Order: sequence, then structure tokens, then C-alpha cells
Amino acid sequence: MRIDPPSEAVILAGAGRAILLQLARPEVGRGVADHSDFASNPMGRLHGTLMYVYAVMCGTDADRRAASAYVDRRHDPVHGDAYDAHDPELQLWVAATLYDTAVLVHDRVLGHLPEGAADALFARYAGLGTALRVPASMWPSSRAEFRTYWAARVAELTVSPAIRAQADALWRAERAPRWVRLLMPFNRWMTAGLLPETVRDAYGLTWSRADQRRLDRLWRVVAAVYPRLPGGVRTWPERYYLRRLRALAGTSRAPHPPQRAAGR
Repeated sequence: MRIDPPSEAVILAGAGRAILLQLARPEVGRGVADHSDFASNPMGRLHGTLMYVYAVMCGTDADRRAASAYVDRRHDPVHGDAYDAHDPELQLWVAATLYDTAVLVHDRVLGHLPEGAADALFARYAGLGTALRVPASMWPSSRAEFRTYWAARVAELTVSPAIRAQADALWRAERAPRWVRLLMPFNRWMTAGLLPETVRDAYGLTWSRADQRRLDRLWRVVAAVYPRLPGGVRTWPERYYLRRLRALAGTSRAPHPPQRAAGR
């Protein structure tokens, strides 16, 4: 069974990684610290982010317009002396973290895409930025150029005491449902293993060779089990978040079929 890569539920295993990478860009971290309660209420930010991602990557033109308008409204008040949530550079970085994380998890669980499909997927992820005012010319022109961009930006990341406190509060998730709080220690461990070493150390997340061995074993189990799950399970989050977005937008379009050819 071939499923469109952005529809794969397993990619959500990297959500914590993407969030911490975003926060380690000082302007993003400052804006979140000043204007967001995501650390104590992570589900709110998660719902908004996933509605946007699934709309842009898997939805209709109407879905993309509705999601872009929703995110724009949320970003309008987020600005200060050193940051602006509408800054194309910051939007580009957020899109880059989502792409890099999705590919990392997909490769570990489902294997590498063929070159043509990988290039097509890379081009599609540009839409996460261009839907929020990022000029298309800012998205790297190739996966090789993206790797250069990525290495340079990761080398510039810093984690201030304020952002580290935000991350610590995220793991406590005080306003999240109890089941989310119970999962947070595992999510913290998983996130630590997925982060670049320099960023992991900056957040004060410990990691040992034993941790790496356990994580490698976990990936092997997931890679053996996950592809055998029914397509409806593997694509459930996409359908859920498109329905949620359409309800907010006052529409009643039927969700997309759960199965799609890769690289469509």
C-alpha cells in the first residue's frame, strides 16, 4: 500500500523535535514566550499547526485559504522590537523544521523515497511557507541546497534560559489532558533522541549510548509494525484535522480518501 508521505501519522512522532527547533531560533522563541501559552497548553498549538500542515499538504484550495487565514489571524498580534511572526525568514525556518522532521521520521520508519518522489515532496513542502507570504524564491532550489541552508541555520541556534524554561514547561503540560501529561516523559525522551546533538545539549536534555540503543530498537519495531497497519489508521490524523478545519471554516466538504499514490 502506498500512502502520500505527508498523510502518514507516524510523522507526528517528530512533533516535539520540530517545536524545539523552532523555539531555538531566537526570534521565534521570543515571540512564543511573549505571546503564547503553548508550553502549559501544548494541544492548542498542536491542533492549529496540524490543521495548517494537513490543509496545505493534503487539502483543497479552499482548505489552504482557510488555514492560511487562520494562521495569519493568530500571527497578527505576535510582534515586538526584535521579532514579527509574519517575517518571511521566520516562516521559512518553521517550514524547514517541519520538512526536515517529516523526512527524518519517514526515512526511519518507511525508508527513503525514490529520488523523483523525494524531489517532488521537497517542492510540495515549500507550500508551507509560500501560503504564509514567504516568496517562493526563498525556499531552497534543491534538496542539496536545503541541506546547506539547514546546516547553517542549525549552527546559529541558541537556547536562552527563558526558552529552556518554556521547554521545561512544555514537558509538564499543566493544562493538557491527563493522557497527554502521562505521555510527556516518553515524548521528551523521543524528542531528545531526534534532535541534533548541539540543540539537545542546549536544552539540557541528556542522552547516552544506552538511550541510543533503545531508540534504535524502537525504530526497528515501529518500522516492522507500522507499515502493516490499515491505511485508515495511518491516515486518521489527516482526516481528523481536515474535518476540524472545515468545521471551523463552516464548510462540509468530505475528507479526502485515505490512500494516495506517493509523490502525487
